[in-house]
Amino acid sequence: MDKALLNLPATAFLKALTKSHPRLLVSNEDFDQLKARTVSDPKLQSWRVGLKAQAEELLGAAPSKYEIPDGLRLLATSRRILDRVYTLAMIFRLEGDPRFAQRAWQELAAAEAFPDWNPRHFLDTAEMTHAFAIGYDWLYDVWTPDQQTELRLVMVQKGLKPAVAVYRAQKGWVRARNNWNQVCNGGIGMAALALAAVEPQLCAEILKGALASLPLAMDEFAPDGAWKEGPAYWNYATHYNCVFLAALESALGTDYDLSATPGFSLTGYFPLYFTGPFGRTFNYADGRDQPVHAAQTFWLARKFRKPVFAWDQRRQPKATALDILWYEPGHVGPKSVGLPLDRHFRGSEVAFFRSEWENPRALFAGFKAGDNKASHSHLDLGSFVFDALGARWAVDLGAGDYNLPGYFRAQRGTYYRLRAEGQNALVINPDAEPDQDIKASARITRFDSKPGRAFAVTDLTPAYRKHASKVWRGLALLDRRQLLVQDEIEANKPSDVWWFMHTPAAIRVDADGRAAILQQVGLQLRVEILSPDGASFQIMDAAPLPESPHPERQAKNEGVKKLAIRLKDASRTRIAVLFTPGTAESAEGPRKVVPFAEW
Repeated sequence: MDKALLNLPATAFLKALTKSHPRLLVSNEDFDQLKARTVSDPKLQSWRVGLKAQAEELLGAAPSKYEIPDGLRLLATSRRILDRVYTLAMIFRLEGDPRFAQRAWQELAAAEAFPDWNPRHFLDTAEMTHAFAIGYDWLYDVWTPDQQTELRLVMVQKGLKPAVAVYRAQKGWVRARNNWNQVCNGGIGMAALALAAVEPQLCAEILKGALASLPLAMDEFAPDGAWKEGPAYWNYATHYNCVFLAALESALGTDYDLSATPGFSLTGYFPLYFTGPFGRTFNYADGRDQPVHAAQTFWLARKFRKPVFAWDQRRQPKATALDILWYEPGHVGPKSVGLPLDRHFRGSEVAFFRSEWENPRALFAGFKAGDNKASHSHLDLGSFVFDALGARWAVDLGAGDYNLPGYFRAQRGTYYRLRAEGQNALVINPDAEPDQDIKASARITRFDSKPGRAFAVTDLTPAYRKHASKVWRGLALLDRRQLLVQDEIEANKPSDVWWFMHTPAAIRVDADGRAAILQQVGLQLRVEILSPDGASFQIMDAAPLPESPHPERQAKNEGVKKLAIRLKDASRTRIAVLFTPGTAESAEGPRKVVPFAEW
């Protein structure tokens, strides 16, 4: 974006404003074309039927209520209303049945009567304002002049005015580089575009503020399109990012070159890589490992002429209104376009490996370095997940309870799921607090991708600087059939070193402790210690160690065990663990362990 534009008077941004409604994401002509496409295209036809069924269910549902169950967030209510308004408005535009528009009005009228839209947790306000913007704009011709005025006044009072105060203060989400930036700028920006013709001064000031703020977050996509907050928040951030850029284009005819921000054109690759072969994501940071539903990948595919971005989204059995609006037909997949099997995303410092595209039984590994200071990060430098044979063997436990005391503040590093002992990572001297340096960051220093061997190595020394002069971890896919996880540690003094892997599988450790057989859903994985001599596996609960400073913190993780190695009084050591799916014997016989210098 040309920063000189920010020196223009705020109202200069409205000169090219489309005067008619709808102007957010879509025009009347676009809706007419979409209506025809949902009849002629089998996928869109199926999605339309499914979305209509959801809309019909809403006809009998009560409007949403003002609910803050945790005492902080109205967010679930805001999201529900947003989803309902999009669904009802879209089906009205496709079907013409006034019942859907009337039900949308009931939802909006109920939220209009709320005492506020919870601006202390501004995500709630932004998403609610977004809902009203779509309801106002997409159904504008349905509303009476009094209804139009009613919607405008509540958006100004409960959405735009609280937002403009934050822009003027230049604090909070306006200066953030995480998902709050995109969600708040995007949600509020949608309303500013919807009301720009009737509230020009206020809306112009907001749009200018949003255009100045949004690049702070969008710069985080550089250089390769990844997102430090992990897959779940990639989805949230890019959804709002794309919605707002699309609305700028439809309402003003330009996105002011924001889409040209370095790395943004590549971000559609990220979900292809962070999603494993049967749909589970590498859910680092605060996230679950379920597949992401990302309608914005259609927009990204069209914007950057990369049909493969929307490969996974095309296969979704159900659709949102934005899926239908942005849908791009096609059958292009990562295999057909020859996407590399492995990828290192710089900046976010994560790497992904797989044995094959488009095979649910393929091997898949996600490996994380990154930054413990990044928003939503856990103390998880060096952690990994592993899929094979259609099952996940090494799991990330995901987010904890956001309402735990100090979860996003000083106590964050005390909770099991957020500590290194709750990851597939190393812990050195577990009585330390925290168990990784909360300010540490780590780069992937070496990455290579060849048919017979693909690997990444990261220098984790900053995470363990109090205990060691060197901690390196490498992860390698061998012949696309086995996974090797190797660590090289040089401790400052004889230390208590733990190696952890969390798994939902049943574990049986051999008599000598050198190998373990993991079993789940009729499948088997052999895990073998190649180094050091004398090390052995043990099975532990997915709970804090007795030496942990806070053994009471989030101690229960049902259905998951830890496969662990403990080295007492370790000074200089190399830990190498080999994973072989589907067989009790190593595919190549004994593997020679070599130092990273020879990788």
